[in-house]
Amino acid sequence: MTSEDRPEERPRRRPHGDRPKKRDINGWIILDKGVGMTSTHAVAVVKRGFSAKKAGHAGTLDPLASGILPIALGEATKTVPFIMDGRKSYVFTVAWGAETNTDDTEGEIVERSDRLPEPSEIEALLPRFTGSIQQVPPRFSAIKIQGERAYDLARDGEVVELQARTVEIDRLALVHHDGNRSVIEADCGKGTYVRAIARDLGRALGCLGHIAALRRTRVGPFTEHDAVTVDDLTTNPAALRPVETALSEIPSIPVSRDMAGRLMRGQSIILRGRDAPLAGKAYATCNGVLVAVGDIERGELVPYRVFNLGA
Repeated sequence: MTSEDRPEERPRRRPHGDRPKKRDINGWIILDKGVGMTSTHAVAVVKRGFSAKKAGHAGTLDPLASGILPIALGEATKTVPFIMDGRKSYVFTVAWGAETNTDDTEGEIVERSDRLPEPSEIEALLPRFTGSIQQVPPRFSAIKIQGERAYDLARDGEVVELQARTVEIDRLALVHHDGNRSVIEADCGKGTYVRAIARDLGRALGCLGHIAALRRTRVGPFTEHDAVTVDDLTTNPAALRPVETALSEIPSIPVSRDMAGRLMRGQSIILRGRDAPLAGKAYATCNGVLVAVGDIERGELVPYRVFNLGA
């Protein structure tokens, strides 16, 4: 009997009174996710480790990929959109000579090529794939087609035709090349598929290619310097970062207790002083505690997210 045939042993149920009580934990865990772990499983591990009532992640990372997976706990889930909209950085390895149906090593090879590119050819081509470009997402992606995920349709054998989308790629740089594989760094915006970059580079070079390894090194304000592994969670007391860490790229406005009360009730406040922002988004704090995020309109801060952090 193989391990796949063996019935899974069910864990013994704990008495109801022994279950850890869920807590109101608020903040960000910048997880360094390992290869093989799904983003959903990573969230579950962190949530269980902190006995948190609520958790979510900012930007799915495929099981094949490692690196930065920001996980929001409690009130931090309200700031997830700010991280999702942030710039991202990757280091990825392209294997030349074959294209797969998933654009990575987990798929089936659909076409081969005997040609291998020279480093100078790759570097000459990279500018074509930077800036604002049109990119067709991989067929095995989470994009919905008439309510169904593209990867579900592809797995069922249906022909998936995805439309090209505009994405922003700030930088592509060749950092290593050994003949049949190349390591490339990328800085890009929301919605960019690195697997599609590898696929399109291979087609343009006439040698075909797919992702052999992928690591995300930055998501918005979060970098590898901020990251902790699953094993670090129990030993690193500084692993939990404040909710407002996700808002570091917008202005902070200190407010009085009375003004904080108005914001908490969904009411706008008038901004005074020469240093007050004139437009855009901002967040308010009272005695160093995050109160609300809002839009600045005609000299007022209009809240659209309020936080229950004890201000």
